[in-house]
Amino acid sequence: MAGVQDRVALVTGGAQGIGEAIATRLAAGGAKVAVADLNAEAAAATAERIGGGAIGIGADVSKADQVQAAVERVVAEFGALHILVNNAGVLRDNLLFKMSEEDWDTVMAVHLKGAFLCSRAAQAHMVTANYGRIINMSSTSALGNRGQANYATAKAGLQGFTKTLAIELGQFGVTVNAIAPGFIETAMTKATAERIGTDIAAMRAAVAATVPVRRGGVPDDIANTAAFFAGEESGYVTGQVIYVDGGRGLL
Repeated sequence: MAGVQDRVALVTGGAQGIGEAIATRLAAGGAKVAVADLNAEAAAATAERIGGGAIGIGADVSKADQVQAAVERVVAEFGALHILVNNAGVLRDNLLFKMSEEDWDTVMAVHLKGAFLCSRAAQAHMVTANYGRIINMSSTSALGNRGQANYATAKAGLQGFTKTLAIELGQFGVTVNAIAPGFIETAMTKATAERIGTDIAAMRAAVAATVPVRRGGVPDDIANTAAFFAGEESGYVTGQVIYVDGGRGLL
């Protein structure tokens, strides 16, 4: 099966956590991978760990000129761009009455505007090639989550964005899908646990008790789902949102 063999992938927020796992998984499947991250040094280090000719690119996905430059570099280095994973994200959690405009604007700029800018730049190359895979990272928080009015709104918005792009780009051989992770153990969730006065082990145990699979998620769980959406064989799947949450909504 073709999968992602010899395809070119750009993963934003790819220097660590879920993004790094996705970039690593795609590279293992034979893709040429570009890791984009706000931290250029971390992006380069991750690309070096991945190997296989992967490259690291420093870019702020909320800035149109930096996004355009990143996409142009990928195409210049690899000759094409077939797969885009809009994974870059930040947290600025707070209850509504404590949330600042800056907290709101930052989350919207990275998650929503970033996905818009990256998708707009990437689709030009995908449409020309009559082939493309865009994968957006949503979240179970899209269903609502205390203290995350900004994040939940952005992640819900990404689902609407996904479905709209699927309608617009399908005729050009481009599919657009989204992944909505539940609890995934990363540096970000560890920091969240510490901020609310617990630790990652306690958070992991609490999540495991509430989902049918009786464990928390790890980045590879998301990477495997991304590899499915990114594969050539998934061409009849578009506009979908897969919740990768251990069956959380069933209990």
